[in-house]
Amino acid sequence: MTETETPPGIDAAAVSRFFAAQVPGGEGPLRFALIAGGRSNLTYRVEATSSGRSFVLRRPPLGHVLPTAHDMAREHRVLAALAGSGVPAPRPLALCQDPAVNGAPFYVMSYHPGIVLHDDLPEGFAATHTERRRMSLALVEALVSLHAIDYAAVGLGDFGRPDGYLERQVRRWSQQWERSKTRELPAIDELIRRLNAQLPRSPAPTIVHGDYRFGNMALAPDDPGRIVAIFDWEMSTIGDPLADLGYTQLYWGEADDPPSRLVGAGGAALTARPGFLTRDELAHEYALRSGRDVERIEFYEAIAGYKLAVIAEGIHARFLKGQTVGQGFSEVGKGVEWLVERSLQLLRA
Repeated sequence: MTETETPPGIDAAAVSRFFAAQVPGGEGPLRFALIAGGRSNLTYRVEATSSGRSFVLRRPPLGHVLPTAHDMAREHRVLAALAGSGVPAPRPLALCQDPAVNGAPFYVMSYHPGIVLHDDLPEGFAATHTERRRMSLALVEALVSLHAIDYAAVGLGDFGRPDGYLERQVRRWSQQWERSKTRELPAIDELIRRLNAQLPRSPAPTIVHGDYRFGNMALAPDDPGRIVAIFDWEMSTIGDPLADLGYTQLYWGEADDPPSRLVGAGGAALTARPGFLTRDELAHEYALRSGRDVERIEFYEAIAGYKLAVIAEGIHARFLKGQTVGQGFSEVGKGVEWLVERSLQLLRA
């Protein structure tokens, strides 16, 4: 990539000046590349050719942005709080809240190379059943560690409003649906009614990642059972920890799942391979390590599907307006109805 090949969403000259002034080792010239995989906030790898160092820059998407979403300062704050906690998270390096620099706020964090899994395993990686089981357990153990952090002690006492978390989630995402929708979908009205009618009692609140899955973490290339970094903290808050487990299970496929599930939930086909834990085993291992009751985990998977459907509709809306950057957006809209119906099936059961 030449220095003139700058991806959309980056003002190379202005960002380079910010790096030179605010990011240690960030002196130019800089090279920018969009990191594939993200469908919401935009993520770029930034190479400082003079120092040989690499960084990651995160900024909101182009175009339509929902109120309260894509808050760069919140992401930066939670990463700063996690520094030194033992949870494998990138280290925040700089925050720019002046939209005049790059058209929107952004922050810079450390770069952690590793294997990021989406729909398949790279050739030769985690080739044995034992390695895949270790991957599953590493994901559970990191989540338990995150939920064990005293959020007030690390400065996140006012980071969220845990009381009434689930009820507020249903209401908030209903409002986001109204702001994002590109068509009428009566099934989502039924889903909202059922979620409100079946709200469980939440355990004690913890830090919640909000998008916890293999696609948002890097694994060590030489050790599939070691997580190098957990990314994409844009939906993090203080709330019900089981919301994270339910979200993980939404993406967790099994060998006997119907093809619609393995295709509808991105990355689900990955964990349907032999050696990965089942969803029941995943929940059992989490309960064993955390001491939390997971009896109502299907509700949490249903609310995860509801939230993801709303997010997908917003992405689809940006795609229809020509405001997305990167590949793979043309099929996002088709997944909305599948996610709503899957969530309804879980609640009806």
